Amino acid sequence: MSPGGGRALGPLLLLLLALLQCAGRRRVVNRSVSDVCATCHIHATCHQTGEKSVCICNYGFVGNGRTHCQDKDECQIGASKICGNHTLCHNTHGSFYCVCLDGYRASNNNKTFIPNDGTNCTDIDECEESGLCGRNARCVNTEGSYKCYCNDGYKLENGEHSFHPDGDIISCKEVGCGSPPEMKHGYIVGNYSLLLGSTVHYECKEGFYSNEGKFLYCTASGTWEPATLSCKGVDCGVPPSVLNARPASVSGTTYGSEVTYSCVHGYFIASGSQTAVCNARGQWDGTDLVCKEIDCGKPLLIPHTEMIWNNSTTLWSRVYYQCKEGYYFNGDRNFSECTIDQSWENITYICKEEELFSNLSIFNETCVKWQRKTGRLGVQETYTFHILGRRWDEKTFSEDAMFNITTSEDNPKVCLDLNSGSNYVVNITTISSTNITVSVTVAVQTKVKEAFNNVLIFNDTCLKWRRNVRGTDVEDRYSFHVQGQRWYQKEFFHEMTFSLTTHKQTPEVCFDLRPGTNYSVNISMVALNFSLLVSMTTRITDPPFPDVEFVAVKGSAPLLRLRKVEDRNGPISLYQVIVLPLGLQSTFICDSFAAATFFSNTTDAKGYVAAEFRAKDVADNMSIALGDRHYYGKFYNAPLKLGEEYCVFLRIISEWNKVRTQSCAVWAQIKNLSPTLQYMTAVGLGSVAAVCLILFLSFSAARSYLHSTVHSPSAALACEAVHLSARMDMAQTGITSSFLETENVSLL
Repeated sequence: MSPGGGRALGPLLLLLLALLQCAGRRRVVNRSVSDVCATCHIHATCHQTGEKSVCICNYGFVGNGRTHCQDKDECQIGASKICGNHTLCHNTHGSFYCVCLDGYRASNNNKTFIPNDGTNCTDIDECEESGLCGRNARCVNTEGSYKCYCNDGYKLENGEHSFHPDGDIISCKEVGCGSPPEMKHGYIVGNYSLLLGSTVHYECKEGFYSNEGKFLYCTASGTWEPATLSCKGVDCGVPPSVLNARPASVSGTTYGSEVTYSCVHGYFIASGSQTAVCNARGQWDGTDLVCKEIDCGKPLLIPHTEMIWNNSTTLWSRVYYQCKEGYYFNGDRNFSECTIDQSWENITYICKEEELFSNLSIFNETCVKWQRKTGRLGVQETYTFHILGRRWDEKTFSEDAMFNITTSEDNPKVCLDLNSGSNYVVNITTISSTNITVSVTVAVQTKVKEAFNNVLIFNDTCLKWRRNVRGTDVEDRYSFHVQGQRWYQKEFFHEMTFSLTTHKQTPEVCFDLRPGTNYSVNISMVALNFSLLVSMTTRITDPPFPDVEFVAVKGSAPLLRLRKVEDRNGPISLYQVIVLPLGLQSTFICDSFAAATFFSNTTDAKGYVAAEFRAKDVADNMSIALGDRHYYGKFYNAPLKLGEEYCVFLRIISEWNKVRTQSCAVWAQIKNLSPTLQYMTAVGLGSVAAVCLILFLSFSAARSYLHSTVHSPSAALACEAVHLSARMDMAQTGITSSFLETENVSLL
C-alpha cells in the first residue's frame, strides 16, 4: 500500500469506532432501567422519576438505598430538643420514644409518648403524701422530687444531712456530741453529759492560763462548740542579768523555759547554778550564779631560768623566762600565760646546759666538724685529737697521733692528714670539767670519693652524705649493717640489716635506734667493693615511771615497798626517797635537785632525801620504814615530827655518758602524825609495873600485920587487874600512829 493510501484510511477507522460505542451505550441503559428496583435494600423503597428508578431508605433509616440502610438514632439530637424538658429519649429500630424523669408525669398520663402529639412532663408534689419520711423527720419538696430531713435535736446515724426513703426504713436518732475534745495544757472539771445542751468545764494546768471561755456546749449539730479553747504558757519576760555573766542560751520565756548563763571573759564560776527556770508564778528561779575573776597565783618555777614578771596573775597575764649563765635557750617560746582554767600554762624546760660537742660530721673525706652550744660568744675550749690508723690489706701498718686545738667558734672544723686506703678511729675529747669524748671512724680508700663525701650525723640517729656521681640518673646500692650494745645490760643486743638504692645527690638514712646504746654502722657500697664504719651513740631518755603502790594514811607512817624497774631507756643508777611537807607537793620538780639535801635539825630546809640506794643494792619489793634513824647511802632517815603532814616521792635516776635523767612518782601522803601504839603500850606497861610493885610491898606489910587473920586478894591478882585496866584504857584511845622520836626535825 502506498503511503498516501494509508493516510486516507485512518479517519475512516476512527469514525467507525465512535459509532460502535454509541450503539453499545444505548443497549446498557435500556437493560439497567428494568433492573434498578430489584436491587433496593430491604429497608428501602423504589421510586420512579421520569425514565429513572431510584432506591430511597425508609423513614428512620439512612443510607444509599441499595447497598445499606442503617437505623437513624434520633436521641443523638438531645432529649430536651426532641422530647422536651424533664424527659429521657429511648431509640428503637427505625424509630424512638420519650419518658418523663422521676418526679414528673406525662400530660397524657401514659408512661411513653411521641413529642409530635403535644405531650409534655409536669412536676409531681410529693408533700401531698403523708408518712413518707418516718418519725422525727420532715419532708421538703424539691423540683421533680423531695428530701427528708431530721427534726432539730435529731440526726442520721450515717452522718448525712438528708435522705430519700426508697422503701428502706431510715430513722433519725437523738443528737449526741460524743467525747469532748482534749485541751492542750488543760483538764476537765466535774461531770458532764454527751446529750444536746450539755456543758463541759475546762481549767488550765499549772503554769498556763486562758483569757477565753472555759466551757464547751453540745449543739444541735452534734458538735462541741466553741472550739477555740486554749491554754497559754505563763511568760516570765526577759531573763534577769547576772553580774559578770551573760546568757549563753535561752530556750524561751514561758513556763518551764530555761536560760543558761556563762561567765564573761576573764571570770570563772565560783558558786551557784548556771541555769534559771521560769516558774508557774511567772518568775525566774535559780539566778544565784556568782562569777569571780580568774587568778592563777604565783607563776611556775622553770629550772635554770630567771623570771621577768609584772606581778599580774589575771587571765592571759604573761611571765617571761631567761636562761641563767651556763645554759642556753632551747625551747619554742620563753613565756607562760595564765589560762582560763586558773593555772599557768606549762612549758617545756627551755634552758639546757651548754654543749661543747654535738652533731659531729665528716666532710671532704678526711675533715670533721661539730657544733658548740654555749649561748655565750668568745668562750674558748680546747679539744684533744687522738688518731689511730690501720690498713685492712696491710697488717703491719699502724698510725698513732695526738694533738690539741683551741677554738671559740660555734662550728669548728678540722681537716686531718690521713693516708689513702686506711681505716682510722678519731677520738676527740674536751679538756674541761665535763671531759666529753666522742669517736668517729674514717675509712679512706682510693675510690671513696665516688661514693661518699661529707658524711654527717644529725638528729643523733640519722646519717647523710654527698655522692660524686657521673650523672643524676646513676643509681648506687648501699648495704647497711647496724649493731648496738650496752655495757650496763650484757644481754642486750640490737642488730639491723637493710639495703638502699638511690640516685639522690645527697642521700639520707634514719635508723630506729634504742636510747642509751653504742652502735656501729657498717655501710658497704656494692659496686665499688668497699665499706665505711661509723660509730653512733644515742642519748639515754627518762627511766620508766616508778611502779609504786600509792599509800594515803592518817596518824601513822606506812611501810613502803620498793619495786625495781628495767634498764629500758638507760642504766638505772639510783633510787631516792624524798620527804617534803604536804603543802609543797605541788611545787616539787622532779629534775630539780634543790630538795636533794641532807637532813639537818639546824637549817631551815624545805625537804630532804631520807634514803638513797644504788640500783645494784636494791632487791625487788624491798621494805622501807620512814624515820628509822639509819643512814642509807650518805643520807639520814630522820624521825618525823608529831602532828605534821608529809608527802613522800620516789625518784629513779639514770646516769650515763655525762647525761642524767630521772622520773618521779608520789609514793605516800601522811596526815595527823601521833605516837605509835607500841610507844603508848611501853609507857602503859611501865606504869603497870610500878603500880604492881607498890601493891606487892603494901600487901606484904599488911600480911605480916594481920597474921593471916584476914584473907585479902594476892598482889599478883591486883597487878593483873591493873594491867588489864591499863590495856583496856589504851585500847579505847584508838592509837594507830607510828613510832616517832622527840628529836627536833627542821622541816618547812
